[in-house]
Amino acid sequence: MRVKLQLVMCSDEGQEETVTDVITLNKNSQRIEHLGLTLAEAKQLLSTLQRHLLQHQVDTFLDPCSTCPDCGALLKVKAHASRSFRTLFGTCKLDSPRLGHCDCTRRKTSSFRPLSTLLTESVAPELLYMEAKWSSLVSYGMSLDALKDFLPLEVTLDVKTVRYDTLKVAKRLEAALGDEQPCFIEGSPSAWDFLPLPDGSFKVGIDGGYVRNWFAKQHNFEVIVGKSTHTFGEDEADKTPSSKRFGFVQTLDTKPKRRLYEVLHSQGLQMNQDITFLADGNDTLRALQLEMSPQATHILDWFHVTMRLTVLDQYGKGLVHCDAVLGKEIREKMERLKWSLWHGQVDKALGKIDDLASSIGLFQETYARFTQLVKALSELRTSIGNNRHLIPNYGQRYHQGEAIATSFVESTVNQVVSKRFCKKQQMQWSKQGAQLLLQTRVKTLDGELGAVFKRWYPDMDIEVEEIPAAA
Repeated sequence: MRVKLQLVMCSDEGQEETVTDVITLNKNSQRIEHLGLTLAEAKQLLSTLQRHLLQHQVDTFLDPCSTCPDCGALLKVKAHASRSFRTLFGTCKLDSPRLGHCDCTRRKTSSFRPLSTLLTESVAPELLYMEAKWSSLVSYGMSLDALKDFLPLEVTLDVKTVRYDTLKVAKRLEAALGDEQPCFIEGSPSAWDFLPLPDGSFKVGIDGGYVRNWFAKQHNFEVIVGKSTHTFGEDEADKTPSSKRFGFVQTLDTKPKRRLYEVLHSQGLQMNQDITFLADGNDTLRALQLEMSPQATHILDWFHVTMRLTVLDQYGKGLVHCDAVLGKEIREKMERLKWSLWHGQVDKALGKIDDLASSIGLFQETYARFTQLVKALSELRTSIGNNRHLIPNYGQRYHQGEAIATSFVESTVNQVVSKRFCKKQQMQWSKQGAQLLLQTRVKTLDGELGAVFKRWYPDMDIEVEEIPAAA
């Protein structure tokens, strides 16, 4: 079987047709592997079709540019050149003549390249989108391999180019971010009373993860990750909760508050809306949350409190091995300390920590990890003292179904950081590279990258919804 495919170009008036032979295929039909198009044939077909279609579109664009718009005189060609344009279906080299302006009208320049008006970038938006999307989900190398497997991309396309294109998208996202401000609370208390009743409530959890440093290879740097969830009450149970992520390199980002504000604002936050912030008490994270909403409740994450208490309990088990009776008494004191913190009794908890510090002195000579125990107890006291105003009655909040821990952010840290900036695979990152990739990754995971490209390129034919990540 001989299959011949042709491309028929029709003029806008429908009076002229141009027929071009695109590809001729010799197909057998004796075995299952002969049926239909092969991947290689499809790639060849797409590449050839793209080349002919693109050339015709460029010629159509350049035709009216060859004459003076004022007097209609034919413009002289000053020089010939070519431009490469990378697309999803191959790289095309296009003629880009330099034309001289007509003398009938004074111009700022003596010549111009009309194709520069059309080709404002060297990469087609759809290819840029695919590179940014898949590089946000998997490594640059795997993204390149996957795209090359299914698309007729240029063989010379390499990992550096994919990385450059992805970070170019991220830089454009960063450039669109507004200026940082010390406070994002809008309006005055008298005006908040006249705002419409807010829809539901917000819960924002903030935590951190670590990635390997490319320049200081024996060290890691911290990446801050957060998740904002907008849930609705019983009256609006039919509405789907909105969840959005954000991330940044703590020691590099200069607009952390603006970044958080844009996330909350995009979810419809009002100044009279209930919002709960949960974090581990870190000074930087606490500063990030403040001055964001007048109705905000700030809570020290119970998960991080229990982590410290669990460490103390492990030391308590060691004390039991040294002296069963005294060790058991100290472990009971640790349980009572946990009970006080669970019920928000900060002063009692601080007193019990001081009591524990005195009680463990008897083990200074007998317990091998005594120094570590003293340090852990001291760090717990410092943390509780510094964050006493962030410690609520956890038990009461828990029974009322209110948020007390950032466990929902742990999975977000895994999604945003661990699965892409993977330390287990010995990945190493510069702070700038990590900061930029985080921006395209959270947009992709939130299903917003397509909408961003639609905003940049309004006529771009693209599906806005993307592969959703697990909540």
